[in-house]
Amino acid sequence: MSPSIPRFALASTIAGVFVLSAVAASSQSSMAPNDLVIKNATVMTASHGTIQHGSVWLHNGKIAGVGATVSAPTGATVVDATGKYVTPGIIDPHSHSALGDDVNEATSPITPSMMMIDAFDNRDKALYQALAGGVTSELLLHGSANMIGGQAVVIKNKFGLSKEEMLFPNAPRSIKFASGENPKRVFGTRNQLPSTRMGNFEVMRQAFEDAKVYRREWDTYNEKVAKGDKDAKAPHRDLKLEALADVLRGKLLVQIHCYRADEFLTEEAMAKEYGYKIRAFHHALEMYKVGGKIAADGTGIATFTDWYGGKYEMWDGIPWNAVMSMREGVRVALKSDSNDHIRRLPQEAGKMIHYGGATEDEAITMVTLNPAWIMGIDDKTGSLDVGKDGDIVIWNVDPLSTYARAERVYIDGDLFFDSSLPGFGTPHFSGVMHGSGFGAGEDDDEQGEN
Repeated sequence: MSPSIPRFALASTIAGVFVLSAVAASSQSSMAPNDLVIKNATVMTASHGTIQHGSVWLHNGKIAGVGATVSAPTGATVVDATGKYVTPGIIDPHSHSALGDDVNEATSPITPSMMMIDAFDNRDKALYQALAGGVTSELLLHGSANMIGGQAVVIKNKFGLSKEEMLFPNAPRSIKFASGENPKRVFGTRNQLPSTRMGNFEVMRQAFEDAKVYRREWDTYNEKVAKGDKDAKAPHRDLKLEALADVLRGKLLVQIHCYRADEFLTEEAMAKEYGYKIRAFHHALEMYKVGGKIAADGTGIATFTDWYGGKYEMWDGIPWNAVMSMREGVRVALKSDSNDHIRRLPQEAGKMIHYGGATEDEAITMVTLNPAWIMGIDDKTGSLDVGKDGDIVIWNVDPLSTYARAERVYIDGDLFFDSSLPGFGTPHFSGVMHGSGFGAGEDDDEQGEN
């Protein structure tokens, strides 16, 4: 397969709606081959180094072999990737793609029963743009207007398939918290609690106190039922408290929008007080100040590379944060929080070699295996290991380069983007793409901050 420039079919733009030629959809079969071998590539595995002149064998959508040679059957479909690079699919652990204006339920500081699946628009053009940038999985998060926001949806970026077919099978549930300036500003401007950091954490503590009572009532009821008590009366079902009780039960991965070092420590102390674990701090621009302490708790971060200074709590951000935190033992992922940044996450990872001296293997892990761990899907994707899903990208050059371009993107072994195809290179999509009003830094809360 030789490098090529996508041949784009004409598209018309009407009131933010993109109309796509159907020629791309008819140019490829919708079925993935049973066996596919990508050979002669520089294979960046994200888990066990880089293999020169390597091959990857996919069988029934799963990785069946990775190495200098693979034992694929003679009838396998073969893609010659001489001179090209192969990586796991890029994974974004903090995205608001395809959520439109519904990213925040900013009517209360505590809204854990909101479900982002209900806002998910599977035809949003931002998904296509991410796919063309090599992104195969995304964590679509609630915004940061609330101290405790809604529950995320995890998708495989199978653009062109139905909403249900894009959901990541059996992915763990995540919930979005947010401390700092955003909640206090959103509600403080309404002369409503919270308007300070004190208020932020007070409403959060009270919510968990209420959840403890709710959990105890239901545990007592369930114990009675288990003992055969036919007179046991079920407590009132409250969706907000049910979600918070699931946080206390450890059934939700807690993802927290947070910038400042002191607030990382406060959030960790609160998690220990109420018995839940924080999966990751998002943004986390001051992690370099307390990385060793946070690493000891096993909490990861999803951070920007060099996006800082936009508001008060971002002033101490530095571009060396990610690598410094990694050297302290923190699991570090890079994320977009932007329909613009999501298109070039590997290039953002490349900056980590410049800012702090990360190796290529460390850099690629920041946009593959580490974000997969934050989302709880690292057992299924995020690296090129036997048994994992066939989520793979073929790049024209080193993906960490500014010249890199995704040529082919496979998800579960099926081709979802091919830059050599006519139209927009989407074998499964035809019809109408929906417009999206969000760009860099506009996705996370109602005031355009992140």
